[in-house]
Amino acid sequence: MTQYFITSTGTEIGKTLITAGLAHQYGFKAFKPLISGVTDTTMAGSDTEILAHAQKMPATLESWNSLSPLRFKAALAPSMAAKLEGKTLNYDHLLDLCKGWLQSHPNCLIEGVGGSFVPLVDDKLVINWIKDLNLPSMMVIGSYLGTISHTLATLEASLNRGITTTRIFVSESAGDDHPDFRDTCAEIARLTKLPVVAVPRLSGDHPWQNLPPLMD
Repeated sequence: MTQYFITSTGTEIGKTLITAGLAHQYGFKAFKPLISGVTDTTMAGSDTEILAHAQKMPATLESWNSLSPLRFKAALAPSMAAKLEGKTLNYDHLLDLCKGWLQSHPNCLIEGVGGSFVPLVDDKLVINWIKDLNLPSMMVIGSYLGTISHTLATLEASLNRGITTTRIFVSESAGDDHPDFRDTCAEIARLTKLPVVAVPRLSGDHPWQNLPPLMD
């Protein structure tokens, strides 16, 4: 049984790219139960659609309901997005959905939302979600200036809560005004003592199909 939670140090860094790549390369069943910034008619190009493609699922409402049953319209933290709709995220229901997926799929991934400290509801953050599922995590980070500080802080906070981080994926940030990509990966590996996978920035419609081996 191989099950992980995919988290990050922030949003728009590359969690879904890595999750889709892992599903494509190793056959993981990927689940992103909670997503913001979508409606039933605006799923094209969404993280959920990417995960469906990577798992050879059709682009249908049935797939959206299976992979991302909890959806909010505003592209905000779930606590804020739910409030705009006059709703409150049911945290226990979120956990139950994940536990059902974990029971049904021995080799699977749960993808979070944003970074590990995104608020979900009340005092619950993504890091509570990881801890309450009792899953090891794999962390996706960027290569921008400041990423080392963000990574070390997130890793230390995870360790203090009893969460095991098994691997770090450095997803190359867009633009040319960042530190050297390979040097950044090497420094992350030196400081964390964890396996670090360098993921260069790729173009094309389905870049997750062309990633380097992610777990070999």
